[in-house]
Amino acid sequence: MHRRGVGAGAIAKKKLAEAKYKERGTVLAEDQLAQMSKQLDMFKTNLEEFASKHKQEIRKNPEFRVQFQDMCATIGVDPLASGKGFWSEMLGVGDFYYELGVQIIEVCLALKHRNGGLITLEELHQQVLKGRGKFAQDVSQDDLIRAIKKLKALGTGFCIIPVGGTYLIQSVPAELNMDHTVVLQLAEKNGYVTVSEIKASLKWETERARQVLEHLLKEGLAWLDLQAPGEAHYWLPALFTDLYSQEITAEEAREALP
Repeated sequence: MHRRGVGAGAIAKKKLAEAKYKERGTVLAEDQLAQMSKQLDMFKTNLEEFASKHKQEIRKNPEFRVQFQDMCATIGVDPLASGKGFWSEMLGVGDFYYELGVQIIEVCLALKHRNGGLITLEELHQQVLKGRGKFAQDVSQDDLIRAIKKLKALGTGFCIIPVGGTYLIQSVPAELNMDHTVVLQLAEKNGYVTVSEIKASLKWETERARQVLEHLLKEGLAWLDLQAPGEAHYWLPALFTDLYSQEITAEEAREALP
């Protein structure tokens, strides 16, 4: 007994149904996209109204400013992306971060002869606050990070390096790979490292440790202490605070500019 084949009409009917499902799915997707776009536009409008209402608090309160930046990020809005337009005119945040970026550069240049172009975020924060004066708009470490990221986008050589529970800010265009970063993290505890310490902690060969340390010396990021007991100590001036007992004023920072 032969099995009946599927007729041409049934095949056409099936294809027609598939086409209708596809068309319906496209319509639904377009509707969802339109609704999402409408909601996003409404969110942006509400965000602008919120910014307009709370602009003074956004300018003056660092914590409030962080929360506002996070709100913007959720819908892909970057108030710092342009110096023109609504956000710059309404909040002045573009000018604020531009001026903060200039102050960061001034401080890093003023301290470069001491730390070789590496400074902890905490120390940079303290020096920036000193330079701004007590009556200036308050600045948080989050503000510094945002300003540095903008500087980095300009190709100025600035880089943020995670070290333990803090960050090191690199203000010189030195090439640092993962090996260098790991050694910086190791030096965080005492402010210095030795070849033996690197070998014991990281399980490296002597030559690998020496190459990393020699590079840090060459870039001016480390100091060599041959008088230390036992073996040579490689000090990372950015990681110890004795050098920073002297206050750096805004005027001193400007004098260090070329």
